[in-house]
Amino acid sequence: MNRIPALSAVVFDLDGTLIDQQAAADAASTAWAAEHGITDGDVATRWKRIATKHYRRWQAREISFQDQRRERVREFLNRPMTDAEASLVFDGYLDRYEAGWRLFDDAIPALRRARDAGLAVAVLTNGDRAQQLRKIERFALDGEIDLLLCSSDLPAGKPDPRAFAAVLARLGAVAAEAIMIGDSREADYDGARSFGMHAVHLDREAPPRDLVADSIRTLDELRFSSRRGRHTGHAQPSHAGLITD
Repeated sequence: MNRIPALSAVVFDLDGTLIDQQAAADAASTAWAAEHGITDGDVATRWKRIATKHYRRWQAREISFQDQRRERVREFLNRPMTDAEASLVFDGYLDRYEAGWRLFDDAIPALRRARDAGLAVAVLTNGDRAQQLRKIERFALDGEIDLLLCSSDLPAGKPDPRAFAAVLARLGAVAAEAIMIGDSREADYDGARSFGMHAVHLDREAPPRDLVADSIRTLDELRFSSRRGRHTGHAQPSHAGLITD
């Protein structure tokens, strides 16, 4: 059981935490691949594997954001393409992907509970600012948070400690009084804990019996209790073993 002292800030991941981008990616890749004559049942899984591979190369700054998009379609379709050709082909996927974005029903209520408790609220995302800002604006999340920080703004994304240092610096918070909430065990939970922050892992797919300590299945399980003073409060998953009283 972990005791959490008074908090001053809560940091949320974006994709998979507030916005369901994976369902959008699965549907978009399936429809896009069919347009290119690929209709096997493994399309979404294969696209995700290839996308993750090249996205990590961008996160490591080995290639540009646009290059990782081009490399995805070249590998998936297994054919050489110029940059212009690959970008055009990727656009067919991108249009479908962006049309499929959906806000999780528990996202805005969780953000509002955190702000009502007097906490500074940030989104720290391993994404490109232009694309992530479109998500924020489409779902009117800009009015629900104090800060959006994207890995494209930084030397490296989560779980690199520089990402957590940057978001806390901009919030004026310290690690011991901040909590990270996200769906990636490695990038969000482990990265934040290694930096000295508190953390909760959001695992929307896990059966309740398989949840481990500090894990939740929905943001509805998060509760933030107010305390006196601006930007002070507690965070408590309802069953995740985080004691705040």
